[in-house]
Amino acid sequence: MPVSTLGFDSWFAAHAPTQHLEGCAIARVCAVDRGAYRIRDAAREIPAELSGRLAFQVAHGPDRPCVGDWVTASTYNNDSAAIIHQVFPRKTFLRRKTAGETIAYQMIAANIDTAFIVQSCQYDFNPGRLDRYLVMAADGQVEPVILLTKTDLVTPDELEQKLAILGALTQARVVALSPRTGDGCAALGQMLAPGKTYCLLGSSGVGKTTLINRLMGREAFATQAVSGTGEGTHTTTRRQLVVLGHGAMVIDTPGMRELGLIGADEGLDGGFEEFALLAARCRYADCRHEQEPGCAVRAAVDSGEVQKERYRSYLKLKKESAYYAMSALDKRQKEKSFGRFIKSVKKQRKG
Repeated sequence: MPVSTLGFDSWFAAHAPTQHLEGCAIARVCAVDRGAYRIRDAAREIPAELSGRLAFQVAHGPDRPCVGDWVTASTYNNDSAAIIHQVFPRKTFLRRKTAGETIAYQMIAANIDTAFIVQSCQYDFNPGRLDRYLVMAADGQVEPVILLTKTDLVTPDELEQKLAILGALTQARVVALSPRTGDGCAALGQMLAPGKTYCLLGSSGVGKTTLINRLMGREAFATQAVSGTGEGTHTTTRRQLVVLGHGAMVIDTPGMRELGLIGADEGLDGGFEEFALLAARCRYADCRHEQEPGCAVRAAVDSGEVQKERYRSYLKLKKESAYYAMSALDKRQKEKSFGRFIKSVKKQRKG
């Protein structure tokens, strides 16, 4: 199949690496698992590794290839394996702060057209966590669609209540479905266009893998039985891109416990659309929407136009993003200072 069927379009052609390496072809990263790669080109899917030069250039996590990236690669061993030499710039991306105390980005996927944010109707239903996913999608210029799964586990009235909550929370499209019974899956399938890439995001056990099996029409990936609470258990352990029968591509991801944000100011504006509109009416252009006089956001909260929980979530994510961004800046400054120190020591030794 030509690479255009895998999503390679004029944008990537225009942003191709300037230095073309002889013997290399264009391919897409379709799986990453603890440093091991698989790529798909016009003819096949094969395992791949980074060239020594590229591994040195992209020593830091965010710069290393991730699922969805376009790369140039050469094959060997009768075209059964490959070496990745270059990575194309990313049109869109999904990223988060690395888990734990480390202040750095972790890439989840790249070159995504739509992010399917998956929450179940029962214990995983969490508007505050959904806010984080919406900011993540907006930060990477990815269109969000919310999938409310496991509708078979709640009553029609409970489902309507949750849909009403989501309607008040975001302008993003919401699709209610049940991967187990198939209800609503046909409507989702009609949204998937050939040559477009979709990524499933959500906690462990919300039914992402079951949903992919439903879309593929077969049990292609292992799932586990639901727990006593009716929720699923963790199955997916790696990020991988799957090409459906009609040509749409879906990326499955492991469940994420932490969704830290770093410097996601534009993502906050996109994830909290109503706040961005209200902020334009604030008295001060640099209004923080806390105690400043003439704040249109605070006025909307006081009048009930904006929910207090939504407002608190916005302030929390804004402060978190700013804190980690400053911490990341301090870290880079320390690394540069240390680098200058090492260079000075080497220079003194040469002298």
